[in-house]
Amino acid sequence: MRIRQVAAAFLTSVFLAMPVMAAAVAPPALVLAEVYRNAIDPAGYWVSEKLDGVRAYWDGKQLYFRSGHPVPAPAWFTRDFPAIPLDGELWLGRGGFERLSGIVRKTEPVDAEWRRVRYMLFELPGAEGTFTARKDRLKQLLEHAGIPWLQAIDQYRVADRKTLLADLDKVVAVNGEGLMLHRADAPYSSGRSDDLVKLKHYLDSEAKVIAHLPGAGRNAGRLGALLVEDPGGRRFRIGTGFSDAQREAPPPVGSLVTYRYRGLTAKGLPRFPAFLRLREAF
Repeated sequence: MRIRQVAAAFLTSVFLAMPVMAAAVAPPALVLAEVYRNAIDPAGYWVSEKLDGVRAYWDGKQLYFRSGHPVPAPAWFTRDFPAIPLDGELWLGRGGFERLSGIVRKTEPVDAEWRRVRYMLFELPGAEGTFTARKDRLKQLLEHAGIPWLQAIDQYRVADRKTLLADLDKVVAVNGEGLMLHRADAPYSSGRSDDLVKLKHYLDSEAKVIAHLPGAGRNAGRLGALLVEDPGGRRFRIGTGFSDAQREAPPPVGSLVTYRYRGLTAKGLPRFPAFLRLREAF
């Protein structure tokens, strides 16, 4: 009963505080990442850190979330952006996703908060040439623009998988999420392919919350686990990864959550799923 009451109160507070988003356009057709496999030779890729930010697309006039909703950024933030499409992440720094989420969802942006946000770029959507050529053109474009919060994500090359995995360990050791690999000779192509792959110490995915399951012991009277359903219709429980505050006010039924896991069981279910975050409906 307590979980239902807390959840109801949480939903009410979220509804009252939820910003009224501007009308969305069709979601932009962006390049999406596959998961890195051992068969992929990293020597043919440019490598960069995977940022824990919010994906944002600039169409030359307006900044959009991946969903197609306009980003309610202050006018000064985008005023001098180049008049060509850009793709990247709004970012506060490592471990700053929750704070960033609160900043970029406000329909009335707070200048002092946005002064800390950077738009970290990695692509020129639809541009001609290989990724190497696009990366170089992006760097030149940003040097000419001279906007401090508009930056290119650092890209570098590695010789082999051993070096790549060592770099992954270094990034994770300083609270980074992982690495991204862009195939050097790839033309621009939207959708998911090996032209862009992500490498982490763990896998992650998303699922819909079906029910709140009550806890026992120290979690008596609050959330014990989430019953969730993946896009394939498979249901399973997520019982770890929650803070005490999240157990008191769990992600609402019907919301999407991101979880991490260690491979799949023989039945195709995620092994050792753990809650990461509520997926924001940007």
